[in-house]
Amino acid sequence: MQRVAILTAALLTAGLAIPGAYAARDIGIPRYITAAVTDSARPAADTERDASRKPAETLAFAGVKPGDWVLELAPGRGYFTRLLSAVVGSRGQVTNYIISQPPKPNTPPPPIIALAAEPHYSNVKVHLQRLIEVKPTNSFNLVWTTQNYHDFHNIEGLDVATLNHAIFAALKPGGIYFVLDHAAEAGSGLRDTNTLHRIDEDTVKQEAKAAGFELVGESGMLHNKDDPHTGKVFEGPIQGHTDQFILKFRKPNK
Repeated sequence: MQRVAILTAALLTAGLAIPGAYAARDIGIPRYITAAVTDSARPAADTERDASRKPAETLAFAGVKPGDWVLELAPGRGYFTRLLSAVVGSRGQVTNYIISQPPKPNTPPPPIIALAAEPHYSNVKVHLQRLIEVKPTNSFNLVWTTQNYHDFHNIEGLDVATLNHAIFAALKPGGIYFVLDHAAEAGSGLRDTNTLHRIDEDTVKQEAKAAGFELVGESGMLHNKDDPHTGKVFEGPIQGHTDQFILKFRKPNK
């Protein structure tokens, strides 16, 4: 028993022990990211998904760091919101704007509202105005969206080219646009965005580059060669195990 306790303490000191039987696979992951993943405030519903989502590696690849100002698009229930909040700390901020129309009166507020009200996440700010109407300029170090880019094409009244230009304007020079999404069949373009909730990786690259971004990084850490790209991402055994791509774009410094 003592030996197990000593080993556990050593892992914690090295920054390798992660809740939910998940361990970061890159010992070079910064300590502030390890601390965010091991934060005891994270709900079990989040930590149980860590093995398949690889949050430590994903955050490290994105390059998010303490003090950053992050614009997160379509945060869902806040899986990455909590992690980003912990990484950027008190000197940073995680901001959310609405992509689609603001919630109608007498409808339940989005879950991110309750998360932002928790004292532990006081650096999370939620604005119920549309990003393309607010048009922040040179404000953020990082724009982040995971498993959502495909749905930008499914929102009535939203032009993705206009949105990408707004994201470009919102970033500081040198800022990063981070996109992670479910992969569709190569060459399928936008065919599956509203049916299978997938998108062709090359289509995302083309659209981001058309807005002025340069592609500076790609990762296959969430690649799954056994995904046939023919099923809906939230149905059947493929749920939680889809083939996913990760792209890292940069706003040029000049």
